[in-house]
Amino acid sequence: MKKINLLNELIILSNNEFTQALSSDKEFGITIKGDIKYAPFNPADIFIYQGKNSSPLLTSNLSGQELLGTGYEVIKDGERILIKAANALQDIINYNVAHFHYDNTTADSVIQFSDEEIEDMGWMIIDFDVSYAELLQMLEEKADTTLVCVECEDPYRLSGMGYFNDIEGTRKILFDFCKDIIKEKISNNPDYALELLDEDQREAVEFFKVI
Repeated sequence: MKKINLLNELIILSNNEFTQALSSDKEFGITIKGDIKYAPFNPADIFIYQGKNSSPLLTSNLSGQELLGTGYEVIKDGERILIKAANALQDIINYNVAHFHYDNTTADSVIQFSDEEIEDMGWMIIDFDVSYAELLQMLEEKADTTLVCVECEDPYRLSGMGYFNDIEGTRKILFDFCKDIIKEKISNNPDYALELLDEDQREAVEFFKVI
């Protein structure tokens, strides 16, 4: 998993490109990589900012923080613009909400995956006493995942959103994981003997092609 902790992340972009975007009278976005993109936006990009300068002629009289919003720390460093965006996490979530694959911003951890096939697998495997938190931990370890978050140590807090960069590969990893769990429980746990499975568990057995 690639973790992008906005508390430690410094987004660097060209001062010239930033000025052009502010003066363009067009809606633009700043990606997590420091690229400036114009609408319509590519859903594959992760944005820390999207907007349009409503007063392009006043750009030179306003600070970068005033132009982007109070959640951003903006510093001009020669030909570069440096941005820290940890305090803008909720705005960043709103910019990307239609495209991320899981929301890890609540105390309940993840309760749903946005990809329909992954969500179907999660819904099926819970009948074998596997939680979404366990699924997420496995996927963050084994799948190609990017987590954009704010993570603090004292007291510990993590809030963020996750992306599966290879969605087909992630689906296969999860399918095989769930299939192996069901096979192991049927083989080794008497509480999950085939003849004792309820209707939902039998449906999961068929879904994951265990037998």
